[in-house]
Amino acid sequence: MSNQSLIPTEFILHGFSDIQESQPFHFLAFLFIYLMAAIENVLIITVIIKSHHLHKPMYFFMANLAFQDLGSISVTVPKSMENSLRKINTISYSGCICQVFFLLFFTISHFYLLGIMAYDRYIAICNPLKYETIMNKKACIQMAMSTWISGFGLSSLYTGSLFTVSFCSNDVNQFFCEIPQLLKIACSDTYLIAFYTICAGSSISFIYISLIISSYIEIFRAVLRIASSQRKPKAFSTCLPHLIVIILYIVSGSLIYLKPISRSLSTMDLVLSVFYCMMPPLMNPLIYSIRNRELKRASWKLIADL
Repeated sequence: MSNQSLIPTEFILHGFSDIQESQPFHFLAFLFIYLMAAIENVLIITVIIKSHHLHKPMYFFMANLAFQDLGSISVTVPKSMENSLRKINTISYSGCICQVFFLLFFTISHFYLLGIMAYDRYIAICNPLKYETIMNKKACIQMAMSTWISGFGLSSLYTGSLFTVSFCSNDVNQFFCEIPQLLKIACSDTYLIAFYTICAGSSISFIYISLIISSYIEIFRAVLRIASSQRKPKAFSTCLPHLIVIILYIVSGSLIYLKPISRSLSTMDLVLSVFYCMMPPLMNPLIYSIRNRELKRASWKLIADL
């Protein structure tokens, strides 16, 4: 990579678009996954809004999570499908900025909301008598808003710092504007500005990581103290889907951001990127609804009434 800086008007995306023969399959596969994820998340949001008996803190946060999942998959997948359909592999400079900003916005908000949901389960299991007092409507709205505001602030900071650097190339070894790949093509004398800004902002995430870990430690301790053998599985079942979603989210993110950046795009890099972008939005609604009888009954009732 040359050290000569440039101000690109567009970025060249690599990956699926480089394989001409696979573009129709890529388009159809992405279309199917995107429609499935969109239908699932819209269904979750609609069911929770229309079913008054689901107007509870847990479902309120679940609806916010579904909206974030819908937003995150809509940032990358439609553009990739458009490129395949038009047989191009470029994205404009402003389009790349928007893609980075909104992907960060939904991702950060999503992670922070998982921390709030862990706290909600902690209160429900460890302090049930005060649950309605602590998790009242006003508190829930403020908690949800804090995740959106934090996501907006940090994504603005990250995106602004990233695109103030000079780029020595406009070749992005990914099918979307991925931050590690953008840092890779940044000039060595300027990319450290963005790198240190991201590291500094990421320290805030440790607050939510600590909240998730401490909440589940207390939840497991409380459940293990339950004497009734019938109540233990019920208590675990209320927080198990959320725990699976957290693990899926952290594992998928770690595979992308903690692995070494390769010089060329491998098949494994593509598979991991697809997993990171598509699996959480696709699987989260299924994970939450598969063991939730209230949500399943309300969903089938809504479908039957259509």
